[in-house]
Amino acid sequence: MEPEETISFVSAPANSYWLTRFLMLRLLGFVYLIAFLIAAHQLVPLVGADGLTPANQYLNHVRDASGGSSWSGFINLPSLFWIGCSDNGMVAISWIGFALSFVVLAGFANSIIMFVLWVLYMSIIHIGQGWYGYGWEIQLLETGFLAIFLCPLLDARPFPRRETPVPVIFLYRWLIVRCMIGAGLVKMRGDPCWRDLTALYYFYETQPIPGPLSRYLHFLPKAWLQILVLWNHFIELVAPWFAFGPRWCRYGAGILFIIFQIVLIIGGNLSFLNYLTIIPALACIDDSVWRRLLPGWFVQFADNARDEATECVPMQRTAMALAVIIAILSVNPVLNLLSSKQIMNTSFDPLHLVNTYGAFGAVQRERFAIIFEGTDDLKVTDDTKWKEYGFVGLPSDPTVAPPQIAPYQPRLDWQLWFAAMGPPQQSPWAIHLVWNLLHNDQNTIGLFGVNPFPIDPPKFIRAVLYRYSFAAPGNPNHVYWNRDKLDLWLPPMGLGDPKLIELMHQAGWLDQQ
Repeated sequence: MEPEETISFVSAPANSYWLTRFLMLRLLGFVYLIAFLIAAHQLVPLVGADGLTPANQYLNHVRDASGGSSWSGFINLPSLFWIGCSDNGMVAISWIGFALSFVVLAGFANSIIMFVLWVLYMSIIHIGQGWYGYGWEIQLLETGFLAIFLCPLLDARPFPRRETPVPVIFLYRWLIVRCMIGAGLVKMRGDPCWRDLTALYYFYETQPIPGPLSRYLHFLPKAWLQILVLWNHFIELVAPWFAFGPRWCRYGAGILFIIFQIVLIIGGNLSFLNYLTIIPALACIDDSVWRRLLPGWFVQFADNARDEATECVPMQRTAMALAVIIAILSVNPVLNLLSSKQIMNTSFDPLHLVNTYGAFGAVQRERFAIIFEGTDDLKVTDDTKWKEYGFVGLPSDPTVAPPQIAPYQPRLDWQLWFAAMGPPQQSPWAIHLVWNLLHNDQNTIGLFGVNPFPIDPPKFIRAVLYRYSFAAPGNPNHVYWNRDKLDLWLPPMGLGDPKLIELMHQAGWLDQQ
């Protein structure tokens, strides 16, 4: 190592965040990249003109409920799609967001780029309806909004010649504190299995989309699973109190948060949530740590930028003003945390600037799954042979190992996990799904992992409810899942079925085609 590099290694001022900002923005660029990629592939099949819940129909309902004008609808649900809601527009916005995300991931970000990304993604989730009703969507918006103020207005270099605004770093710590404490409290107030330490007896098996290691974790000794629950409580309920503490305390909290998210990544497929949650956790760690972990030549780039930096008073004042705004908007989320009737993953303003978070306040004891099946028989009888549609991530074929798909999220799979907990009346989009499968609609088919009818569409579709449970590793049948058929979730339906046509008309979906 050159002598000047050695000097650089020890000469950085305490509590500097040049490297921290760099890492946070690169990881945010990665998360945005995945989020927009998901939208590019799935938005049209889910909410396009022929999608399962068309966005233009949804915007019409919002407009009517908001007073009848597009402007009033926009105030309640800000989105660029009020200008025009077409399939081509959805694809264009998704790929523009993907391209800008790649720019950020590559090392270039300023306030303008981050603002555009925030607006584009907010526009998407506001037409996404239930498909985008997950806590990490609003968490990405809150994280992305803060990033607008983490960067200079114009200077997009990897190490811009502007100091990292420390108030924004503190706001990111406030975000990770709310994420952790919100998740911890909702567990303790919710399902008793978190209090008696038995939650992980079920969680790895019944979580939305298990991963390759989930089965092995499920069969760990119960004492180990109880220890892991205790560790979960410590990370979520104790460690956050040190995020604003002295340097070594917040280092410890930040490192624990990051390790916790990595463990969750290993244990299942929770979309991009865990990658996203690492971003504010990084704000607990300043450059004095990164300088010991990152290559010396890379650290030198940050040092050079710091040496050339000039004070930007407007940027610092804007950061202080932002901190005041966030403090005011934090009142309702804090009251929610203190409430015995705490709700999770909720916004208190239409821009999702300060939200409340939480996950798995209830844990399912058994895993239920809906399997869609089709047949090309002209008539349904007891001897009809049914072929299954396979999913991207959800278990279907018991002989197929759980895949690793996160941070990508197959949104149909997630909604079907929820749908299996209730009757079909609670998931009316399933009727539209049946209709599209009967037409071999290629956009809809693209939401599945396996299409058993690659040429001609099936004559009938039905949905069957199964119960799944992990098969022990090394079982003689060499299967990953045991499954039991429970009942029909949807009866067989063909294109001429009067009930299917009536339901399609009632929902207004036939009128759009």
